[in-house]
This record gives sequence, structure tokens and C-alpha cells, in this order.
Amino acid sequence: MNLSHSDPCLTPRPVRDSQSDMAEIVLPNDANPLGALLGGRLMHWIDLAGALAAHRHSRHYVVTAAIDHLDFLFPVHVGDLVILRSSVNRAFHTSMEIGVKVWVENYIANEAHHVSSAYLTFVAVDPNGMHVPVAAVIPETEEERRRYEDAARRRQSRHAELERRRKLVP
Repeated sequence: MNLSHSDPCLTPRPVRDSQSDMAEIVLPNDANPLGALLGGRLMHWIDLAGALAAHRHSRHYVVTAAIDHLDFLFPVHVGDLVILRSSVNRAFHTSMEIGVKVWVENYIANEAHHVSSAYLTFVAVDPNGMHVPVAAVIPETEEERRRYEDAARRRQSRHAELERRRKLVP
């Protein structure tokens, strides 16, 4: 039975349907004593931005399963505007890889800098926490097709690393 015709949640969707923007102003409560954004706060915002795209794509509740390597490339200070852009790169059976790119805008100086990028894996779940299938992704642009293919390679690497770690545990 082809569920994509009977369940509108499984109808393949273009990447653009999941694209999300989130903006945050860095307040003193978000910063360390030197006035720089706390890394944990940025990670929290990245998780939220990723969840927005995953939710839009899957049309279900989502839970974070993994986050890949995260670098902080440019400092962010109190008063700066942080822009987080997210979209689904690829969907698998119940999981999705979401890309999040973070920019800082100093609207006083009219400058913008790339702060960080991350790939997160989200799993779609029902109200009881059981995994549910998600729709396929339709990459439309060359950049979306590149991210789509790269997501499969990253997934394979993540699975290989998990298997390697399982063998290390007695």
C-alpha cells in the first residue's frame, strides 16, 4: 500500500516548505561576564531552530536525536541580533537531517557574520513518543541537491561511528 496517497503527512515536500528563520536579540541574561553569548544558549537556539524546520516538514512532534560537530566562528555580544536559518536536508524513514546556519547582525554597524553551522537529526514521533514515518524531501536547487546527497554520507558516517563505539563497550 502506498501511504503517501492516503496520508497527506507522507506526501513528498520541497525543502522550501520547511525553511524557517528565527531571530533573537542577545540580552545580558544570555551572556557571560564578558558580555559574550553563552555557547549553551546558542546551542539551545540552534536546537529550537532545527525543531521548527523538522516540525514543518514532518507535521508531527519531533525529538532531537543528535547534533553534529559545532564550532563557534565569530563572537556574539549583548545587543547583537542573532539570525538562525534552518531547513530539512534529507528525510529518511522516521528521521530527518536539519541544517542550521547562524548569523550575527550588528544593526548599529550594519555588519553580518557567519557564527556557526550545525546538522541535527530529529525523529518524528506521535503523542505517545512512538516513531512515525516522514515524507520524502524534494531538493529543487543545486545547493539543495548537494545538501541532500551530503546528508546521506553524514548519516552513513554517524552510523559507522555508533557501531564503532558499541564495539568498545564491554
